Amino acid sequence: MIEPLTEDERERIAELIAAGASLRTIRREIPRSRHAVARAIKKLMRPPKREPVRSALRLSPAEREEISRGLAAGQSLRQIARALGRAPSTVSRDVAANGGSRRYRACDADRRAVGNLRRPKKAKLAGCPRLRGVVEEKLALRWSPQQISGWLVRTFPDDAEMRVSHETIYMSLFVQSRGALNKELTRYLRTQRARRRPHGSPFRGEGMGQIKDPVNIRQRPAEAEDRSVPGHWEGDLLFGKGKTAIITLVERQSRFVMLIGLGGRHTADLVADALAAKIVELPDQLRRSITWDQGKEMAQHARFSINSGVPVYFCDPRSPWQRGSNENTNGLLRQYLPRKTLMHTISQAQLDDIAAELNGRPRQTLDFMTPSEALDEALR
Repeated sequence: MIEPLTEDERERIAELIAAGASLRTIRREIPRSRHAVARAIKKLMRPPKREPVRSALRLSPAEREEISRGLAAGQSLRQIARALGRAPSTVSRDVAANGGSRRYRACDADRRAVGNLRRPKKAKLAGCPRLRGVVEEKLALRWSPQQISGWLVRTFPDDAEMRVSHETIYMSLFVQSRGALNKELTRYLRTQRARRRPHGSPFRGEGMGQIKDPVNIRQRPAEAEDRSVPGHWEGDLLFGKGKTAIITLVERQSRFVMLIGLGGRHTADLVADALAAKIVELPDQLRRSITWDQGKEMAQHARFSINSGVPVYFCDPRSPWQRGSNENTNGLLRQYLPRKTLMHTISQAQLDDIAAELNGRPRQTLDFMTPSEALDEALR
């Protein structure tokens, strides 16, 4: 094992450099490998780390000393801020971040502020293995960064260490210089992209079928509109390769998802029968209505209603926002069922597993409860 350079050897190298000695001369004086000598010279020649520049908008050491004296004298934060010519919120934030009124010390507060100015900063996920492990586990379950962030607040309400914003997670994934999360985890994101892109895409219209005697969405009960009771559903087909499709159903109050396989065809008769067979498995309080778009796969809506006892309401043409929960869920399902998927090759057991995983993911609109928890609570 090669012994590192001693302190005396480093000092002698520094003296020779100051005297203008060449590398060959230094190596003759210091009988070590050229790599060890070169590393020592490089370290000595490295410019000193530049001190961070303090902005005029930041509190100065003198101002922090005045804050400390004011607190010791029993002055309020507003009085101290008025004497300094600063906003009360500026003084309040600095005091709160440094131990509060009783523990505030000017020197410690200023040292901490200067330390926070240094760049680059170590990523939070890189510095907290416990938090990083939880985030990686949830990403592997295809939770979005926003779902993870909200779930952490609910699950660890009294643990400040277990907090991370969704932007920090995205930054750790997309900017690999942060070095906190493995880039391979991007395959679990909804879009599977390795970098962020602006929102928005060109509108692609789809041809509408002819529905006989449709009941418009405006005739839907008020309880369905305001999501006050469970049992009102939104439905649609999710298409894959070769126009193969499955039925997707989303309960409006809880966002609970059900998926129904259709084999290789999606005629109106097949859709009506498959949908009715699934709906009648539900308890009565979960069979109130279904909202559908204008697709002709629901041309046999009367047949479905007779077989299931559930009325069908139709959205206006080209109005997907009228069944927004289902549209959003179909977007989530693309993680599991991309557009190139042959839907008829996916078994009902596999569809049930996908639905179960999706129903176990926390949702921001539910205050980061899962759809399964929300549905259980509504039924109780």
